[in-house]
Amino acid sequence: MVQRLAQQGLRHEAVLKALTEVERHRFVDSALVAQAYEDTALPIGWGQTISKPSVVGRMLELLCAGRSLPLGRVLEIGTGCGYQAALLARLSREVYSMERVRALHERARELLRPLRIANLHLIWGDGMPGYPAGAPYAGIIAAAGGEAIPAAWLEQLEVGARLVAPAEVSGGQQRLVVIERTVTGWQRQELEGVHFVPLQSGVL
Repeated sequence: MVQRLAQQGLRHEAVLKALTEVERHRFVDSALVAQAYEDTALPIGWGQTISKPSVVGRMLELLCAGRSLPLGRVLEIGTGCGYQAALLARLSREVYSMERVRALHERARELLRPLRIANLHLIWGDGMPGYPAGAPYAGIIAAAGGEAIPAAWLEQLEVGARLVAPAEVSGGQQRLVVIERTVTGWQRQELEGVHFVPLQSGVL
C-alpha cells in the first residue's frame, strides 16, 4: 500500500514511515480485513468511514510539509476508528483526538489500547468548538467537512501553525482546505475535491 502511495506522488518520508508502521487492518471490521490495504474508504459503523489511505497520506503531508518534526501539540477532529490518530502520534509530540459519537470513541480506545501510544489523548465531545484546554495547537486536522471552517479552530492555531480540513466551497463541492496562521491573520488555500462525511455538532 505504502509503495503504491509513493508511486502516486506521496513524498513526505516521515508520513510514509508512519503509514508503514501503523497497520490499517487493525482498524477495520474483521469482515473487511481483505480490503484494508486497498485505496478505498471503508465503513466503520455509525454512518462513519475510515478514509482512503491516499487521502489520509495527502492530509498528513499537507500538515507536515516544510515543517520540522515532530510537530508540537496537534488536534484531530473526528477520531473515527483511531487510524489517523495513531499516525498523527508518530508525527507530533502530543495529539488530542475528539470524537462526538460515544460508541466510536470507545471502539477507538479499544483498538488503540494494544499500541500503547503514550502521547495520544482521546476525548469524547463535540469538536465544533475545538478543544480550548489543549490550545494553542501546532496543527489541526479534521475528518469531516461543513460549509465553513469553525472560527474556534482558527483561533486555537498558534502562529505558524496549519489547519487541514475538507470544507464546502462554491457549488456545494467539498475541497481540501489548508489554512495557515500568520502574525497578521490567516492564509487559505483550496485544493482538490474530496468527499468526507458532514461536519456535525453535538454528541451522540
